[in-house]
Amino acid sequence: MEYKRVAITAQAIGVLNQLKEKHGKLIFHQSGGCCDGSAPMIFEEEDMYLDDSDILLGQLEGVNYYMNQDQFEYWKHTHLTIDVTEGRGSSFSLEIPLGVRFIIHSRLLTAEENSALNKKNTDNEKK
Repeated sequence: MEYKRVAITAQAIGVLNQLKEKHGKLIFHQSGGCCDGSAPMIFEEEDMYLDDSDILLGQLEGVNYYMNQDQFEYWKHTHLTIDVTEGRGSSFSLEIPLGVRFIIHSRLLTAEENSALNKKNTDNEKK
């Protein structure tokens, strides 16, 4: 069985598809900044600078989802589900003009998920 760290709701897929149609290739990045807390934000792929400190958590509908490694230390034992809610966030994320913003719902990983996913991270660090 393949375990994943991130998932997305049907409602969020609808918004994501609108954004892909309008903007082309996109990426999610979960910020850890002071202004947006831990909000998932979406940008045009070429507008977001990624470096070695960004970790790929997974892919949602063909869109990579990244988090900075410092932020990942806080979230590594959780499963994240991306959703949308009405209202404008205070960010530069592409969904804001649609009158919605992406949010996360989190839950702790099960013992089995935690073991499998953290083993995968340990194996990747050894490469």
